Amino acid sequence: MIPRYTLPEMNALWSDQTKFEIWLEIELLACEAWAEQGKVPRDAVEVIRRKAKFSVERIEELEQTLRHDVVAFTTNLAENIGPESRYVHLGLTSSDIVDTAQSVRMVRAADRLIADVEALRSQLETMARTHKTTIMMGRTHGMHSEPITFGLKCLLWHEEMKRNAARLSQAKEAVRMGKISGAVGNYAHTGVEIERYVCERLGLRPAPISTQIIQRDRYGEYLSAVAIAGATIEKIALEIRNLQRTEIRELEEPFGKGQKGSSAMPHKRNPVLCEQLCGLARVLRANLMAALENVALWHERDISHSSVERVILPDSTILLDYMLNNLLFILTNLTINTERMRQNLEITKGLLFSQRILLELVNKGLIREDAYSIVQRNAMKTWTEGQPFRDNLLADPECTKHLTAAELDSLMDYQIFLRYVDTIYKQCGVGG
Repeated sequence: MIPRYTLPEMNALWSDQTKFEIWLEIELLACEAWAEQGKVPRDAVEVIRRKAKFSVERIEELEQTLRHDVVAFTTNLAENIGPESRYVHLGLTSSDIVDTAQSVRMVRAADRLIADVEALRSQLETMARTHKTTIMMGRTHGMHSEPITFGLKCLLWHEEMKRNAARLSQAKEAVRMGKISGAVGNYAHTGVEIERYVCERLGLRPAPISTQIIQRDRYGEYLSAVAIAGATIEKIALEIRNLQRTEIRELEEPFGKGQKGSSAMPHKRNPVLCEQLCGLARVLRANLMAALENVALWHERDISHSSVERVILPDSTILLDYMLNNLLFILTNLTINTERMRQNLEITKGLLFSQRILLELVNKGLIREDAYSIVQRNAMKTWTEGQPFRDNLLADPECTKHLTAAELDSLMDYQIFLRYVDTIYKQCGVGG
């Protein structure tokens, strides 16, 4: 049941075809903006819009000689437009086109990722509602601590995904910037109106100030949001992996008919999907580091960032899209063994009530250190000798001096740990 997940929308967004389509739209809008100012004849703009065509193959062929992708692009346009092509790219520098188009693609990619996160949140909310009172063992340091519910675990993930949606939305706004400000950002050959015209029609905001490029701290913020979302995915996948361990077996990722877990051991049902997600999260973090390295460039711009971004922007957004959808597949098809959860509560033979008993002894008037000593020595006896914790406590005169069997039974009630579940759900805005 391993998903054959395809990414046609995100892949198409980062294709050369889409890139050049956006480049062309920016060039056409710039021509229109010049016509608005009376610097370019309107009939020339009509000719340009009608004849402007490009071929990815021809651009690649030209670039082999020109060694410059934007010049190859404008050359290909000129071949198709004719004499009016002299108005194309008027007063612009390459990064006016490249960075503005990059912003368009990053905004569109963020929209897709936010939609993915919302779909995942919806599934997590459903799981949180369904398992609101499904009691299970809470663990700290990998050890049994006190009971929680599986619903609370899902609710925690849901709340974190809410923050990821907010971070991605904020990052989208950070990169919703265009610039048509020329070679060093001073508008010397265009003025500010060209930029305003182009950006408005692309759904972007003009960068208040730029150099030859849009500043890369914006990209760093964007890829930080992507990497953090990946870290949340890793967190969820790691928890599923841990709870699938043979000794625990409370959760299990999908395992399809005919699937093989090991080439050597036919009994294996390995959490390979979750392991994959944990590994891929590392790639997103590594790409963030590369984005942060791109913030500092020489003077008003060098080109060291360009080659990096051709890898990390499509790779990170495509990868997070893949990871979010695969996690949704896992959660939708997750095996939740509620009976095993209940059985695991009993493994320590009542030790999970140690804090309840400690606090009650304090309430009875003992100083904390004395109460702690009584509870700990009986807990350690359960650990080493295996008798139920309740039996050890009832056999300890110092304990029974303060607590009766009936009082112990009242204290050793699982429902005590669920008293504020409704409150937590309301704090997270989730009812049910």
